[in-house]
Amino acid sequence: MKTSATVLSFLAIVFFLSASASNLPSLLHPLKVPRLPDISSFEDDLSYSLYQHSCSGVEGIIYRKVKEWVKKDPTLAPSLMRLHFHDCAVRRCDASILLDHKGSEKSANVSKSLRGFEVINDIKAAVEKKCPKTVSCADILTAAARDATVLAGGPFWTIPFGRKDGRVSLAKEAAKVPMGRESITNLIEFFQSKGLNVLDLVVLSGAHTIGRSKCESVQYRLYDYKGTKKPDPSIDPQYLNYLRRKCRWASEDVYLDATTPHKFDTQYYQNLKKKMGLLSTDQLLYGDSRTKPIADAFVFRFFPFLQPIQCLHGEACKYSGLHISR
Repeated sequence: MKTSATVLSFLAIVFFLSASASNLPSLLHPLKVPRLPDISSFEDDLSYSLYQHSCSGVEGIIYRKVKEWVKKDPTLAPSLMRLHFHDCAVRRCDASILLDHKGSEKSANVSKSLRGFEVINDIKAAVEKKCPKTVSCADILTAAARDATVLAGGPFWTIPFGRKDGRVSLAKEAAKVPMGRESITNLIEFFQSKGLNVLDLVVLSGAHTIGRSKCESVQYRLYDYKGTKKPDPSIDPQYLNYLRRKCRWASEDVYLDATTPHKFDTQYYQNLKKKMGLLSTDQLLYGDSRTKPIADAFVFRFFPFLQPIQCLHGEACKYSGLHISR
């Protein structure tokens, strides 16, 4: 499968989770990941040195601004990651989520809870002051999401630049972004439509190791799941009691990872094994034969993605006992 730089940037957020390969059991059954048709993108022309002369130091400007905002409000770190995801999930990282007009992605119901727009605006102003009409908003948003990940305890990765800002932004397209009630099949089909596969789905879901969700997204699981008048049976009883205490009101917030809510780690996958996935789409990853083996690899705090670029562009990936066929 040919993977664009968008995907590499996306996957890096959770590929380099702070875990150790030494904790992986010596025997793991091979994971078979379906091959998808080749995809192409203008991002094949991205460059790691694009702003070296035209706007040297731009990444430093972005990092300092993100650090400044996150220091004042740590919850902005996961918000910036989520903002980047919603942008990339619609039109492949073109900053169309930032366009503010009637009928834009930003105006869609699914986007109402997105935060961090003021951070990007502040960064853009600082960058424009140094390098007028040079750096795209799409590149700024991508770098800001990376830096937010770093400030939350996640890894640093190098970003290629050259994304073009989109001029089309439609609310009806934003409405297609998963909201947490989809089936695994629906999620797989959505990811396939973006040139991603089952492995990508499970890995990207790991970004739920940090951040919060509105209780309205989970309340239906707590009392009358699918009209049964009973809670979702896939929820651990103690976790169910915790959620019922935390989510008395739909407008309340609840952590996506109740165990280590402020740490960027692989606890998310361990929570799934313990039946502590907050969203239905989280817990379903551990109940479906297509996704469970991959989630299990991360439960053991496995760190397989040592050479992600080589792997993603190759026919197969082999890491310390785990074989992933594309």
